[in-house]
Amino acid sequence: MEGLTVSLKEYTRKRNFEVTAEPPAKVPARKGHRFVIQKHAATRLHYDFRLEMDGTLKSWAVPKGVPYAKGEKRLAVQVEDHPVSYIDFEGTIPKGQYGGGTVMVWDKGTFEALSKHPAKELNGGKLHFVLHGQKLNGEWYLVRLHDQKQWLLIKGSEGMRPVSKKMDDTSAASGKSMKQLGESDRVWQSRETTTKPKRFLQRLRATRPAKAPPPQFVEPMKARLMDAPPKGDWVYEIKFDGYRALAFINGGDVHLLSRNEKDFAERFPEVRDALEDLALSDTIIDGEIVAMDSKGRSSFQLLQTSDMVPERPPIFYYAFDLLKLNGKDLRQRPLMERKAMLEKTLSKAQGIVRFSAGVGNNAQKLLKQARKLGLEGLIGKQQDSTYESGRRSGAWIKLKLHQEQEFVIGGYTNPEGSRLHFGALLVGIYAKGKLNFCGKVGTGFNQTLLRDLHRQFKQLAAEKCPFANLPEKRPGRYGQGITPTVMKRCHWVRPELVCQIKFGEWTRDEKLRQPVFLGLREDKSAKDVNHERPVKA
Repeated sequence: MEGLTVSLKEYTRKRNFEVTAEPPAKVPARKGHRFVIQKHAATRLHYDFRLEMDGTLKSWAVPKGVPYAKGEKRLAVQVEDHPVSYIDFEGTIPKGQYGGGTVMVWDKGTFEALSKHPAKELNGGKLHFVLHGQKLNGEWYLVRLHDQKQWLLIKGSEGMRPVSKKMDDTSAASGKSMKQLGESDRVWQSRETTTKPKRFLQRLRATRPAKAPPPQFVEPMKARLMDAPPKGDWVYEIKFDGYRALAFINGGDVHLLSRNEKDFAERFPEVRDALEDLALSDTIIDGEIVAMDSKGRSSFQLLQTSDMVPERPPIFYYAFDLLKLNGKDLRQRPLMERKAMLEKTLSKAQGIVRFSAGVGNNAQKLLKQARKLGLEGLIGKQQDSTYESGRRSGAWIKLKLHQEQEFVIGGYTNPEGSRLHFGALLVGIYAKGKLNFCGKVGTGFNQTLLRDLHRQFKQLAAEKCPFANLPEKRPGRYGQGITPTVMKRCHWVRPELVCQIKFGEWTRDEKLRQPVFLGLREDKSAKDVNHERPVKA
């Protein structure tokens, strides 16, 4: 293997070139900017995405294919670099060889990196590029996840119409289908091509079949906030700081629906794919999507900004209840029976989907330990409780270690000093159908968040103040008051965005002390936000 780059030695090690007609590894004299996507029916059908860089083909396996809609994401697993001569490979790899199966040149063309140093950008974990292919044209991103081999392929700029089912099964090199290529005597067709089918490009504009309709929504059971652990037969679990999501699984159709019925499946494709691999039908799992920090704690701030950072944090789905399994409704079964069935169901799950087990029954001891670990708190559940969809009956409780809850954004102030975009958020909660102002939130932002939030505010701009209790007569003890004079300098928005705020305490006049912005809550509707008051045990 003398003369090969280090990255091509792994390619050579995995192949017997006396058996397979795949091209041997050679480093070309020229450096190009070509790309190829090869549809590969190996052990499992997937798409191999390859970019020509530094004399090799940088390669990723994309199980679900290329994303088409703006912002849509697909998991991409980086594999060994391939030689540039592989860009024309089409045919079959003999069974028993690495990657044995049929390979189609699904699309090919050139790519344009939108940076001066694409190799350096790729090594840093992110690449922004434009594809100019026969089937694909437009902007995409590659973003590396916490796992060095796992990336996200993300559609940028404007979306494009998906290719039709027929063109998905048509080679961009030969015009043949996967079946025709598999039945062919050729084990590799290198540069030989045939005339492209007539009206090839026009047929690309046809749409793929419509997606399956969303499942019938089931409201999640709710936990009651308590000021202390109650007496009784309780089991406690870790309280996660993420997005609550019900997983509706029916074979290859997976939905991750929030409390306000928003589907997180496209935003968190690694979770969706891991749930699909469970191979369940007509099943509903209750759990939480979380991002983990360096100490293994769930962090809502990391989760909310996971799409804004160069390296995506590790994302997991902690499953804690099983509502339905293969068509059988389990909600009337006792909690511990449901959890035992859930643990068995997840016994072969990938590391992304994790079972949230009970951590004990001694709440006081567990709270002390949770405080030491910097956790948010505990969730307590009566061991014989049924699953009461949409209810806050008290059979489930939450014990918080920090003052934190949701608030509705109703406006913002001008930036001061060196800050750009806006100064502070004006937030409130609903009481008796009216939105009441609770304070200004000016910390917890970085420049990316300031810019992104301000862009959303402009789309929700309103002329009138949405807060029923403004203006106030005096600035207030802690400078939070919004007087008539201050209101003239405020900007108002329609009260639709919900955010998570951590704070020191409530004042006597229902204002926040030391509030810190944690992130937007996409999983809760504004009208459902009110003052969370703990119930006495």
